[in-house]
Amino acid sequence: MTSKTIAGLTVQLNDEGYLKDPSQWNREIAEELARETGIELTGKHFEVLEYLREQHAAGVPLTIRKVGKSGIVDIKGLYTLFPGGPLKYSSKIAGIPKPVSCV
Repeated sequence: MTSKTIAGLTVQLNDEGYLKDPSQWNREIAEELARETGIELTGKHFEVLEYLREQHAAGVPLTIRKVGKSGIVDIKGLYTLFPGGPLKYSSKIAGIPKPVSCV
């Protein structure tokens, strides 16, 4: 576990760079994490991020298929928004743990 200052706040990250405490997340942290991944966030990105956070808070296991059926974005759209690892990167940017379905 490491500490890192993101958007002016010191947060705790696990060894893979995911926030240890999802309650430390805010939009500015999301924007900075996204920039590190080469993603510029839009309103659609934030819709997905909020959905992921809500599902995580409810204890719902996340999969790409589940996000694709959310009505927010289809699977192809998720890959477009978060290329190279849509659930992995979207979860990291959303400040939640990496889903078990991600390698």
